[in-house]
Amino acid sequence: MKRFTALLLLCAMTVGMLSGCGQKYDLYVFNWGEYIDPDVITQFEEETGLRVLYDEFEENEDMYSKIRSGAVSYDAVCPSDYMVEHMIQEGLLQEIDFNNVPNIKNIGESYLKQAEYFDPGNKYSVPYTWGTVGILYNKTMVDEPITSWSAIFDEKYKGNILMMNSIRDALGIALKYQGHSLNSTNEEEVKQATELLKQQKSLVQGYFVDQIRDKMIGNEAAIGIIYSGEVLYTQEENEDLEYVVPEEGSNIWIDSWVIPENAENKENAEKWINFLCRPDIALQNFEYITYSTPNVAAQELIEDEEIKESEVLFPGQDIMDRCETYKYLGKEGDKLFQKSWTEVKSK
Repeated sequence: MKRFTALLLLCAMTVGMLSGCGQKYDLYVFNWGEYIDPDVITQFEEETGLRVLYDEFEENEDMYSKIRSGAVSYDAVCPSDYMVEHMIQEGLLQEIDFNNVPNIKNIGESYLKQAEYFDPGNKYSVPYTWGTVGILYNKTMVDEPITSWSAIFDEKYKGNILMMNSIRDALGIALKYQGHSLNSTNEEEVKQATELLKQQKSLVQGYFVDQIRDKMIGNEAAIGIIYSGEVLYTQEENEDLEYVVPEEGSNIWIDSWVIPENAENKENAEKWINFLCRPDIALQNFEYITYSTPNVAAQELIEDEEIKESEVLFPGQDIMDRCETYKYLGKEGDKLFQKSWTEVKSK
């Protein structure tokens, strides 16, 4: 892993909330793994005098289950777009007092507008990172530049295709390729997408998440589905790798900070969110995790012009226009997607 050593240090610094250590903290944070510069936590503590307990999760659904159970009480959590919407609908979040988050002014209007798809009025969330889902391909292992999702369904790349082990991403790709919304819950459209993925399965080397990055770096496959935030690192390690958002369109995802309804330290959570929206801190995080920041003031501070102008990290409007943000599908939609994914994986 790119930041495995730093992650070990971070884990050594913190104690899991469920460990029974009995210590009292001023702020309980729940975030994705490897999704913050550990020094940022230290700086926040030093500047505010607040003690932070920092825990990590691997999947939105794992985080959701913990929050919904009420067994634990986190103050600041970082779910993805559709999960924010889900939690709002279930009354699991509370509105943010933006009087305590003046640095929201640094978040670009276009990102706040995108976030309204899952948080109307931007009442419950503040964008933290964002990006696209696309194809990473090895220029020496394909016949020509890839521009379409059709490549991952092409027999000539059999055994050289790495698929994302994700219900929403896999079905979303198939739906977009067939000309539908990636948020479709139309049974016939989802059925068609499911059949396409079942047919594709014999071509796929495997279904992965983090391993796709490493396998592509190691020339173990020609094509991999990947999040744009991973691309900068992969290209630094392997100059033959190219990234594209296919012409049929894809997903623009946004991970945002929210405050659970049962948070015991709301004002401290707002201090945390405000701190992360500070340009210098947002830049520091961007340089560490390499996932695009929606903080336009931080974007202006990027010194490397190649990175600053990167179409991968900061795609143009033409790419944005053909992409969609995930929405919560509802209980019936979730069941439909889960049933379809089970069919694909068990084929």
